[in-house]
Amino acid sequence: MVGGRLGDETKTTDSLDKADLREAYERGRTDERARRKRHPIGMTLTFAAAAVGVVILALALVNGSFTAAGSQVDQGLQIAKPAASQAAANAGDQLRDAAAQARAKASNAG
Repeated sequence: MVGGRLGDETKTTDSLDKADLREAYERGRTDERARRKRHPIGMTLTFAAAAVGVVILALALVNGSFTAAGSQVDQGLQIAKPAASQAAANAGDQLRDAAAQARAKASNAG
């Protein structure tokens, strides 16, 4: 080895067993995976934002400009707004009912 110290014993990949190489590789993969944990909600939001971006670009391509695409998106949001608010209200009511049922079961069990 050029620049190495005298008396240093160096192991080359030829002298390593294939099982040792595989073990070191897997250990490195698991270490790296543990170091770079991804949050599922963050990844979901990232993919949703990317999908929205692709839709906006497609609308701009079809309509010829981003202004026309933006107005079309605004129209779609105005149509969807009442349905979304109703769905949110229904979800809130269902959550409140489920919590009340859980409290009733807990008080009957205790």
